[in-house]
Amino acid sequence: MRMGAKKAPFYRVIVKEKRSKRDGKYLENLGTYNPMTEPAEINLNHDRIEYWMSVGAQPSETVASLIKHNPRMTEEEKTERDQKRIEAKEAKKAAELKAKADKAAAEKEKAEKEAAEKAAAEKAEADAAAEAAAPAEAESAEETGAEAAPADDAAAEGKSDADAADDGKSDADKADDGKSDADKAEDGKSDADAADDGKSDADKAGA
Repeated sequence: MRMGAKKAPFYRVIVKEKRSKRDGKYLENLGTYNPMTEPAEINLNHDRIEYWMSVGAQPSETVASLIKHNPRMTEEEKTERDQKRIEAKEAKKAAELKAKADKAAAEKEKAEKEAAEKAAAEKAEADAAAEAAAPAEAESAEETGAEAAPADDAAAEGKSDADAADDGKSDADKADDGKSDADKAEDGKSDADAADDGKSDADKAGA
C-alpha cells in the first residue's frame, strides 16, 4: 500500500482480500518499505509473512522481490548489510566525482591546446605577412630611386643646354661681358670723340 506525499513515497507491506479495493481495508500490516532513504529502509515481519504464505497468501512481484533480497537477519547482519550498501554508495559517488574531475581536466587541456595552436597559427600568419611586406617595400624604394634618376638626368640636360648657350656667344660678347662698367663708359666716350673729329674734317672741307 502506497503512503506518503507526492514524490515522497512510503509503502506498507500488508495482507488484504483479493477482492478488496487497492487502498481499502487490509487484514494485517507485515512491514514497511521506504525507498527515499539511502540505503532504502525495509522492515519485514518474517514470522507473519511465513504464516500468511502458509495459509495461501500470494505475494505480489514487488513484495516477493523485497522478501528475496531481504531475508530473515539478525540485527548484526542487518547492520553489516546496511554498512555495505553505504560503502557501495560512497564508492559510486567518489567514482562519479573522479570521472567529472577527469572530464573537466581533459576539457581544460583540450582548450589550452587549441589556444596554443591558434596562437601559433596567428604568429605564423603574422610572420608570413611581414615577409610578404618586406619585398613590397624594397620594390617601392627601387621605384622611388628610378623616378629620381630621370629627374636628375633632366636637370643635367638643362644645365648642358645652358652651357651650350654660353658657348654660342661670340668672342666679342664674351670680351664685352669681361669688360668693366668703366671700360664700357670709356668706349662710349671714344665713339663720341670720333664723331666730333669727323665733324671738324667736314668743316675744314667747307672752308
